[in-house]
Amino acid sequence: MLERSRALQTDLRGALSRLPSDDRQVIDAVWQGEALGTLLWALQLVELPPYDQPFDSEEIAETRLENASLRDSEEIDLERQSARLWHWRARTSAVQAEGAVDLPERYASFDQLIAATAMRGFEQGVLPAPMRGDFPAYGKIYRHLSPGQLTEARSIAAERQHALNWLCGEGRSWDEVTLDT
Repeated sequence: MLERSRALQTDLRGALSRLPSDDRQVIDAVWQGEALGTLLWALQLVELPPYDQPFDSEEIAETRLENASLRDSEEIDLERQSARLWHWRARTSAVQAEGAVDLPERYASFDQLIAATAMRGFEQGVLPAPMRGDFPAYGKIYRHLSPGQLTEARSIAAERQHALNWLCGEGRSWDEVTLDT
């Protein structure tokens, strides 16, 4: 994990030195800072911000890796469940917008499915308290996020889930990690 963290730090420092940029590789490396931050959190080197707040890229790019100590597997698994649910919520927004998916029979609407998931996640200790039947983000309910906020929230959740899935042994390599929600 230290080797992966060092590689991500190197990529992030290089990308930060090239900002501002429209280069896809630079943008991807900056977003992978969320995965790096999540690994640093797992190593008890930084705190994990809420899912509507990205890590400070410059701070995590320079975080020293000495004194790293892996959190216990139960704590990592709980955070993995949280990341999966936040990523699920982001994907659900996209699916709703497309209107291309049938709901499970027991749910009459996406709002009902989301409310049930938000409450179950809260009861299991992996999500904050729901706000009016939805995940709270950016000081409001998730379904009222702007397009920019939706994009940022999706990217944060996907990168964090990627890091946690990799840490838990999903995929044969960093590039083969699945992000099922």
